[in-house]
Amino acid sequence: MFNFAELSHFWVYLSASPLLGLTLTLCAYLFAQWVYARCGFSPLANPVAIAIALISLVLTASGMSYQRYFAGAQFVHFLLGPATVALAVPMARQVPRLRRNLLPLACALVCGCVTAIVSAVGVALLLGASPQLAASIAPKSATTPIAMAISENLGGVAALTAVLVICTGIFGAIFARFLMNALGVKSHAARGLALGVASHGIGTARAFQVSPEMGAYAGLGMGVNGVLTALLAPWLVPHLMRWMGA
Repeated sequence: MFNFAELSHFWVYLSASPLLGLTLTLCAYLFAQWVYARCGFSPLANPVAIAIALISLVLTASGMSYQRYFAGAQFVHFLLGPATVALAVPMARQVPRLRRNLLPLACALVCGCVTAIVSAVGVALLLGASPQLAASIAPKSATTPIAMAISENLGGVAALTAVLVICTGIFGAIFARFLMNALGVKSHAARGLALGVASHGIGTARAFQVSPEMGAYAGLGMGVNGVLTALLAPWLVPHLMRWMGA
């Protein structure tokens, strides 16, 4: 029988420990994965979005600060680096095919990177955003650590950039399949590369759920787009702002 007294004692112990953040993160994601599976792995039930919503709800309801939560959750944050590096394994298995398609891949990556930056800044400025907000949204398609560094260099707000990056990834993971189906894009290589360029790590995770080939190309798109964004954004964004009179 469920014992509320024992649960209360456990909560008191856990709330005083840094383990609370780690436990909350793991439980939220496991629940989100369960919902995702129950929904037939529909992209509309994205587990990252569900887990973020649950954690935000718990933090708001309990009055816990983000700093206190992150003190326990930082172990998961630490694993982000090794997980990203591990993407090199499936990419290495696709090396022969990547070499055969080097030129179209290079053109697609450059065009995708430039389009992501120009469209984000251009639309933001046309809608009346401040130069600081436009700079914050410019690197939205790069992975979070790179995007935050680029944003600070451009005079944006790094914390806002992190939120925009996550929202971009979730949006791409949810809607990319429907968009590419509507456009008639069937190649797993093309779909994976587009997901990686536009939606970085979250899109790459979604691509691996479809097939290893799609995941490998998404990993390539994410990695190269991060480098290209770091190289092009500091030069491209100021020129674009001056051209648009910002």
